[in-house]
Amino acid sequence: MESISSIKADMSRLKETELPEFISKYKDDSRAGVIAIVKRAEKKYIAYENELKRTYELQAFERKYSDYQYICGIDEVGRGPLAGPVVAGAVILPKDCDILYINDSKKLTAAKREELAAIIMEKAISAKTALVTSEYIDEVNILQATYEAMRKAIKSLEPSPDLLLNDAVNIPGVDIKQVPIIKGDAKSISIGAASIIAKVTRDAMMVEYDKIYPEYDFASNKGYGSAKHIEALKKYGPCPIHRKTFIHNFI
Repeated sequence: MESISSIKADMSRLKETELPEFISKYKDDSRAGVIAIVKRAEKKYIAYENELKRTYELQAFERKYSDYQYICGIDEVGRGPLAGPVVAGAVILPKDCDILYINDSKKLTAAKREELAAIIMEKAISAKTALVTSEYIDEVNILQATYEAMRKAIKSLEPSPDLLLNDAVNIPGVDIKQVPIIKGDAKSISIGAASIIAKVTRDAMMVEYDKIYPEYDFASNKGYGSAKHIEALKKYGPCPIHRKTFIHNFI
């Protein structure tokens, strides 16, 4: 008789699509340990089926506009921080996209974002990020800087998109049909993918800035106004990546 530890090890190696066969094979085993393993397998498979359903629903806008060949999701990260750039992501996914677990980047763990970003970059037809600096943000204001980052990201795509799904905004100066979607990063798989690659890109930049300006704790706060960040800002003043128009209340 196969040992319980061996059965447990077998289950841990299985893909979700292989779980029904595993469950069927061991469902009549009366050993308490095997019963527990089968229950975990059943729970895991139910979660997988729910994720398939959620991902299908997340593709509703992509299906609605399926007559367009290259549908691009656009999102930005970093409008609110006191320091660092604003980063836009632009992603064209294939029409048969099978990437699961894409969501609003803020709803995912850092580890899951990094895992998904790698998959998105591998499977996307085209996926790009673009940034504008804190100096540019101070020069033109955060909204216009965000638009510029988005325009740069769109322009860098190859092939060029013929439809843009945007998170809430209409981007001026772009001659491509746009569909603004409120809370789009949680309603469109393309926008969600864009939010993930933008977030991963910006977070990595802020970790590098932390090595240059360690007193501000950028690796932890990513430039947002945490208590430690504000305390350091008051003590040391701004560094070159701080947004001067954002920090009047603290210096």
